[in-house]
Amino acid sequence: MGGPGGGAGRCRTIRLSGSKEAPLQTPDGRYIVVRGRLWRRSNPALPEAERQALVNELMDARRAVRDAADEAMTRAARARVQAAKVALGERGPVWWDDGAPDLNRHMVRNTPYADWFASLAGDP
Repeated sequence: MGGPGGGAGRCRTIRLSGSKEAPLQTPDGRYIVVRGRLWRRSNPALPEAERQALVNELMDARRAVRDAADEAMTRAARARVQAAKVALGERGPVWWDDGAPDLNRHMVRNTPYADWFASLAGDP
């Protein structure tokens, strides 16, 4: 199967672009899968109001990065993005406590989730 770049890569792509469906989540709920890569989910223990406030701050900070007029403003805005992502649990210390490693940004095929992911496409 061809990879996102059109080559014969081994990465399986599940396309969600333009889809209203929620992103594919790992069975343990720790990650979403985007183009074959694991991305850490927000901490599900966050109260909804707090989570939404942090998402709003993250979006504001991302717009500030985009609109920054100079390097100092860019650095400050990026620091806001980082702080929001840490507060959401998407970066920084993991939000689970069972000692499992953080596999954020790993290709799913190179993780313990590989068999699960392959089974979604009905591979033998």
